[in-house]
Amino acid sequence: MEKSTAMLAWGIARGYTLMAMGLTHVTVTLTALGPGGGSYQADFLVDTGATDSLAPAAELRKIGVQPVGKMVYELADGTLHEYEFGLAQFEFMGEITAGRVIFGPDDAEPILGVTVLESVGITIDPATRTLKRLPAIPLK
Repeated sequence: MEKSTAMLAWGIARGYTLMAMGLTHVTVTLTALGPGGGSYQADFLVDTGATDSLAPAAELRKIGVQPVGKMVYELADGTLHEYEFGLAQFEFMGEITAGRVIFGPDDAEPILGVTVLESVGITIDPATRTLKRLPAIPLK
């Protein structure tokens, strides 16, 4: 195996950022909160323009995430759509947190929004399109 291929495999196995065509992806495991919660793992698009995260509704229902509310969201094309959201545990890059996840269309690409990233002290470097850990999470 070539050295670059081995390094890529090493990084993917640890959930580090994947880059393709200028987009940044990270492997995320979503787990339903509460007893018996199932898990869903996928490569999520890191979207700094999205506040909340999104996953296909069928996958969320399959693992036991329950809708707890509805919210109107503005999509990239400027249209407004109402979606249900639930609460789930997010694991990525060796970190764990919980937050809102939107019940998206079943064919939607999963999106990792900024609230989940910021809650574990991770930002995206706009120049390199890579995820970076903050030295500390601000409490001020």
